Amino acid sequence: MRGREERSESLFSYVRLEERVPADHPLRPIRALADEVLAGLNGRFEALYSGMGRPSIPPEMLLRATLLQAFFSVRSERMLMEQIDYNLLFRWFVGLEMDAAIWHPTVFTHNRDRLLEADVARAFLSGLLALKPVKRLLSSDHFSVDGTLIEAWASMKSFRPKDGSGEPPGPGRNGERDFRNEKRSNETHASTTDPDARLYRKSAGQESRLCYLGHALMENRNGLVVDATLTHATGTAERDAALTRLDRRPGRHRITLGADKLFDVEAFVGDLRARRVTPHIAINGAVSKTGKVRKTAIDGRTTRHPGYAISLRCRKRIEEVFGWIKAQAGLAKVKVRSLSKVEAVFTFAAIAYNLVRLPKLLAGASA
Repeated sequence: MRGREERSESLFSYVRLEERVPADHPLRPIRALADEVLAGLNGRFEALYSGMGRPSIPPEMLLRATLLQAFFSVRSERMLMEQIDYNLLFRWFVGLEMDAAIWHPTVFTHNRDRLLEADVARAFLSGLLALKPVKRLLSSDHFSVDGTLIEAWASMKSFRPKDGSGEPPGPGRNGERDFRNEKRSNETHASTTDPDARLYRKSAGQESRLCYLGHALMENRNGLVVDATLTHATGTAERDAALTRLDRRPGRHRITLGADKLFDVEAFVGDLRARRVTPHIAINGAVSKTGKVRKTAIDGRTTRHPGYAISLRCRKRIEEVFGWIKAQAGLAKVKVRSLSKVEAVFTFAAIAYNLVRLPKLLAGASA
């Protein structure tokens, strides 16, 4: 009898919370999409969680809370728990009852990290793109690719020689470390805070930073991210990641791929053509100190078609993805460490970007 009363109170609490959220609130269609995807991941969640031991946080709630963190630029898990505690909208989106106790930030972080290690992010993105209404919005023929720097959660002071010969920072909260006249490279040095981070400089004139490279594959019809990954920061990482994502695409029909000047490399263009991919790549017409123009790998077979110019215009929209991920989702400097966790956070940020844009796109398609 008591259990029936508790269930009745729980249902009543949920109904009251449901009534507090306006019917036209922008989060309603976003949560409907997320719930449909999460329903398809039940089998994966059951394999991750044991039926024995202390009950843990439901994975669906963990993922909804992670999406909220990206939607509203919540900078830390502690602040996220505080927001969920008193914000009824956050409680409704996560799936918590109005009077339910909130989790401790450390407990939430440990449970979320277990999901991040399990590569659930990629399955979530695939499930979202596989939804029938979403699938109709995607182009299956025209894509764009690019990469962006994601600064690691590690200080330059932590970049020390691998053989342990370097001096540690001085005592105190922000101790000094003198590394002048010290030649540092990824071959001889590594970060003691995040060993997966790499010292990298995006272009001449910019400072070197400990970072990762985030990569996105975008379809050109509506500018939605169809694949996202993250790698070590190297000079060839963007091209290598592009080929990896093309190799795991479901179809093998001919497509076009727009990209910037960094991808104008003869070997890469040859790899694309071997994969039945037409390279719509911006020509790198750099001029050397002697006045010699760099030889391009893109010839008239590609540039004579009007679709080439269209792809060069569409590919610039991928910068909107990176801008949103860094400014809104807070990934200008990531707050987790290790390649696997940073990749999962980056992928969830790309998922959040898609979810923010999808309600309007779906409404426009049905109008």
